[in-house]
Amino acid sequence: MKVTTHDQRTEIASRLRAAREAAGLSQGQVAKLMGFHRPTISEIEAGRRRISADELTKLADIYGVGVEWITSRKTDAKNLNDQKIRLAARELSKMTDTDLERLMSLIGMLRKSEHKK
Repeated sequence: MKVTTHDQRTEIASRLRAAREAAGLSQGQVAKLMGFHRPTISEIEAGRRRISADELTKLADIYGVGVEWITSRKTDAKNLNDQKIRLAARELSKMTDTDLERLMSLIGMLRKSEHKK
């Protein structure tokens, strides 16, 4: 029985890459954490290598996302937004106070420009 189609594998691969990039990790760093060679991560992210449930769970943990987000067959807007918020929060936590202040100022400007429309 075929569990995933090519399109599903491609979607999972795309989400794994997005999660890795949002986590600020290189393929080499993830490979080291997983005990793989870097090309293995590249093959996974290209959808050319299948991954086990254990590997998927470990990658989700490393990236700080839910397995359900990575494997979801449909785009659940709320779930997708929740995952994006988590990834954004991780990136925000790495910023300096000065950069956070500049970002908040930019957000304020964007909100004001939206109200003018």
